[in-house]
Amino acid sequence: MNITIYNEFIHEKKDPKVGGIYPDGIHGAIASFMEKQDGVGKVRTVTLEMPEHGLTDEVIADTDVLIWWGHLAHDKVDDAVVDKLQKRILEGMGLVVLHSGHHSKIFRRMMGTSCSLTWREADERERLWVVNPSHPITEGIGAYIELEKAEMYGEYFDIPDPDELIFVSWFEGGDVFRSGATWSRGRGKIFYFRPGHETYAHFYNPEILNIVFKGAQFVRFRGNTKVKGINSAPNIKESLEPISSKE
Repeated sequence: MNITIYNEFIHEKKDPKVGGIYPDGIHGAIASFMEKQDGVGKVRTVTLEMPEHGLTDEVIADTDVLIWWGHLAHDKVDDAVVDKLQKRILEGMGLVVLHSGHHSKIFRRMMGTSCSLTWREADERERLWVVNPSHPITEGIGAYIELEKAEMYGEYFDIPDPDELIFVSWFEGGDVFRSGATWSRGRGKIFYFRPGHETYAHFYNPEILNIVFKGAQFVRFRGNTKVKGINSAPNIKESLEPISSKE
């Protein structure tokens, strides 16, 4: 399984607090874990400032699963790159979207909705409740995972009804949120997973990283992409309001 990890790599450079938590970037923390897992081949990291954001034709073609983290610069992602990613997902590439990646162009494109939500930064305790205990992503997990401090994401979360709802979060402020869900698009699968705010060390938490890895395993395509017509992916353009730089 060849994994490519996209991260804007902006917060870590602009905010000393975030840079102190993730000196090698959020992408570096995730990559360090993925490289140690059985069944993983190449692990690449790409960032916004790279030509084509590092997502060249060659990289996309050699990627089984793309992991996406973005926040401040969703609007800076080139539409031509999004077009290529959409086509590749419909052909079978897996997509794992983390935290504020819910407002990324590629996730909104694949969902066809605004993907907006409510949010609050208040250092709240979070419990990620497992609501699908028989799913491969939740294998080996107990009833819930608890994060001592987290940014709150709350409903309404403007997404299509998931094919599978995996996690529902409860926050001590009283809010709930659909924190883990999957969808199929063409031959590709998508997994959205909520934790990962840049001011918390969630991507050093082995429980969180293990779910990201299991999510990558789940969305990885194992079928035949050499099927007549599979390369004729529909060119579904966004018809949504401008993307905000906030959650």
